[in-house]
Amino acid sequence: MSLDEYKRMAARGAIEQVASGMRLGLGTGSTAAHFVDLLGERVRSGLDVICVPTSEATRVQAAALGIPLTTLDEMPLLDMTVDGADEFDGALRLIKGGGGALLREKIVAAASERLVVIADHTKRVERLGAFPLPVEVVRFGYAATQNMIALLAADLGCHGEIRLRVGRDRQPFVTDGGNYIFDCAFKRIDEPERLDEALKHIPGVVENGLFLGLADMAFVAGPEGIVVIETEPVEDDGR
Repeated sequence: MSLDEYKRMAARGAIEQVASGMRLGLGTGSTAAHFVDLLGERVRSGLDVICVPTSEATRVQAAALGIPLTTLDEMPLLDMTVDGADEFDGALRLIKGGGGALLREKIVAAASERLVVIADHTKRVERLGAFPLPVEVVRFGYAATQNMIALLAADLGCHGEIRLRVGRDRQPFVTDGGNYIFDCAFKRIDEPERLDEALKHIPGVVENGLFLGLADMAFVAGPEGIVVIETEPVEDDGR
């Protein structure tokens, strides 16, 4: 099977988590697009859901399929978001943002009771960082922000090229929120929680592609079928 077929297989696993009456977040990217396609089929068969897209591209796709849409302003709490990942580890810590929608994706995921990840088997890694970490920044003073990212990351042992993302026209890629993205080729991130926290304190950084403590379940498709990964519940120590 091709990677695209594995992506659709993972999407089929996640679609079984959807029930009528749900409020859903719709992810962005090639794997999430398969889920939106399958959801459109279910909606045409009578499934009653209402959805919040995480990007303009997903909104256009969902609207064309007749999927009822709303916004987080109109519906600020969601039952579940289904989205892909560029990379994830065994603890379901993710790197996302390869499609340029990390800010909206993280906002929607945080507003959801559950985040279900769908991915092909090549996205699973032992340590995050092989996929360049996207960092969304405001356009004003972006070169200064880039320098601060490099200095701070180096303090945490993260070294590598920090490159401004460009589009097909060779101009800087602009997100749906009107910002730029730096792709940080750190190769390995040994302490993702510390890096995430540090990036949040850099003036000019809007958001980064580390999704930590958000994912609840993953459907991972590969040559042996679908593997379901769930996060371990946090035990109450009685305090």
